[in-house]
Amino acid sequence: MSDSLLAACGMLSPSVAGQALALDFMELEQQRQMTIKAANVTLYYEYDGKPYVMNMIDTPGHIDFTGKVTRSLRAIDGAVVVVDAVEGVMTQTETVTRQALEERVRPVLFINKIDRLVKELRLTPDKMQTWLANIINDFNRLIKVYAEPEYRDKWLVSIQGNSVAFGSAKDKWGFNFEMAQKIGIRFGDIYDAYSKGKVAELVEKAPLHEAVLSMVIKHLPPPHIAQKYRIPKIWKGDLNSEIGKALLDCDDNKPIVMMVTNVVVDPQAGVVATGRLFSGTVRDGDIVHLIGAKREERIQSVTMFMGPHREIVGMLTAGNIPALLGLEHARAGETISSIRDIVPFESIKYVSEPVVTEAIEPKNPRDLPKLVEALRRMSIEDPNLVIKINEETGETLMSGMGVLHLEIVTTLLNQQGLEIITSKPLINYRETIKSKAGPVMAKSPNKHNKIYIRVEPLGEDIVELIRTGQIHEAMDRKAIAKILREHGWDAEEARNVVAIDERGNILVDATKGVQFLQESLDSIRAGFIDIMINGPLAYEYCRGIKVILHHFIPHEDPAHRTYAQLVPATRRALLGALLSAEPILLEPVLGIEVKCPSELIGAVASVISSKRGKLLNVEQKGMLAIIQGEIPASETFDLSEVMRGATAGKALWNTYFKAWSPLPTSLMPSIIAEIRKRKGLSAEPPKAEEFIDKE
Repeated sequence: MSDSLLAACGMLSPSVAGQALALDFMELEQQRQMTIKAANVTLYYEYDGKPYVMNMIDTPGHIDFTGKVTRSLRAIDGAVVVVDAVEGVMTQTETVTRQALEERVRPVLFINKIDRLVKELRLTPDKMQTWLANIINDFNRLIKVYAEPEYRDKWLVSIQGNSVAFGSAKDKWGFNFEMAQKIGIRFGDIYDAYSKGKVAELVEKAPLHEAVLSMVIKHLPPPHIAQKYRIPKIWKGDLNSEIGKALLDCDDNKPIVMMVTNVVVDPQAGVVATGRLFSGTVRDGDIVHLIGAKREERIQSVTMFMGPHREIVGMLTAGNIPALLGLEHARAGETISSIRDIVPFESIKYVSEPVVTEAIEPKNPRDLPKLVEALRRMSIEDPNLVIKINEETGETLMSGMGVLHLEIVTTLLNQQGLEIITSKPLINYRETIKSKAGPVMAKSPNKHNKIYIRVEPLGEDIVELIRTGQIHEAMDRKAIAKILREHGWDAEEARNVVAIDERGNILVDATKGVQFLQESLDSIRAGFIDIMINGPLAYEYCRGIKVILHHFIPHEDPAHRTYAQLVPATRRALLGALLSAEPILLEPVLGIEVKCPSELIGAVASVISSKRGKLLNVEQKGMLAIIQGEIPASETFDLSEVMRGATAGKALWNTYFKAWSPLPTSLMPSIIAEIRKRKGLSAEPPKAEEFIDKE
């Protein structure tokens, strides 16, 4: 589809459009026929005698690369949501549309692969219209559910309103209502074109680019209009200040304010930071502040991406998507400004988190520095890829959104000439507690300081606030207290939050009148973070734990209450409390949506239940059945072989991260022992008594 749009703008020969896959320019994308990363291009198009310039980002559809979609949505103001005419609205369509509406990005709909309705489903023209009307209704239902009240009715799509287009991107034809009226085309003509082999005439009569680009021009807003309603959502500063007004008006003559949404590490040019310029004009040589990194850097060169190539432009005005060279410390999500102290943009909220891990090492030890450098570069480009080196075992661990995500990373490393060995994919677990415990007392190694700690489970609503960045460590404590009170916390506790761990844990100070507490809090906080990263059962991350500092008896002499004394004491008290509070492991559970012929419902259901999964809903749509279920991530490694075997390859499915759920009690001991063995620990987790000191 993007090939046709590039050909219309004179950037691609029409004869190769559709086969060139110009925006899937990575060798891996061409081989697998799927989009893996987001590609930017600027299109120039004349419509009704007027010239238009559009910035387009082609994003992946696979759930494992959904982070790239999330980041791209911050840079744009409108989205063309592409839906398969046979599959209809899928889970990923819903995810992407929901994200777009949360960012106040206006969606329009393109229903692709209309030829499948004729060739595969053999629908008559009347039945095609009914079928497509159902897809439009499903899409509008998403808008009604996820859009904010003031945009709900305005943004609904309709055929008559020209916010829906139909076509076949592979065959390069498409139309919307206005075009159909103008050139006199009906669904009967499409049926004839495919049944009588007249597709070429259809392409001449109704070119795809006209259907899509005229819809974009009519419905998707220009930057100066979009920023008026998008800025209040994505920037929480004062809208009446000079910067606030500049952002709302998308003003070229005001200070530079830009958000980085994508970073590429170019072997020759270094870091290339691409993002949306919301205000001001960027020029070669400008000095800008990286608000998050707290640095000042000089823009060496202002360029823009045209698919695989970067064009040097020297300057770009607000509303564009510049690619800046020279900002070595820029990362996705960074706010860049020519003014030092401005409120940064809201952080980007990802739909899911990394749940699959692989250990990776080079075949030849001499390649280790090369591998470390390649992984460093990849984790800069892809914030959803988490690289960690286990200091005890020395192994390099990479965590990703799913098995495919890690498979792509290993293939890219191989293409760089690195021979690597990877372990079997491992599942990331989380540790949490089921009940309250404490206060538990532990003494420092010199026996001069006593720390008392209580723990209790943290509500899922608070964990979600932390995960989506609505409350975080760097926030003003009064703002945190206000949000926690709104969620039912006691005012005293809400006021005394000491630390917030980004994985969903909170440390609260509930002591009264303790001497030397302020200067000791940093050490106590360090002990808290350490245990939240290495939980008591299996050294996995903790999640959903509220840690309360109940009481603290320090020694008067500062020489006796150093970091080296207080951190171990905090660790011991916390481990004792957690192990007394019914600790459990949480496993990642994936939602699964399967589409298959009705007669295969039983086969699919038995595959899901054999994998410790459960069926949630079965729905009939014509000849297809849509089965919704959930399945633990640890059971999905051989899902494709098992599912294909059971359904003779007739089922299509996709999975997406759904929730963290308690691991069944029967499996817990063996899995804990397995993880501990892998990490070089003794098989049995410790007992609470080992850490609790007597008065």
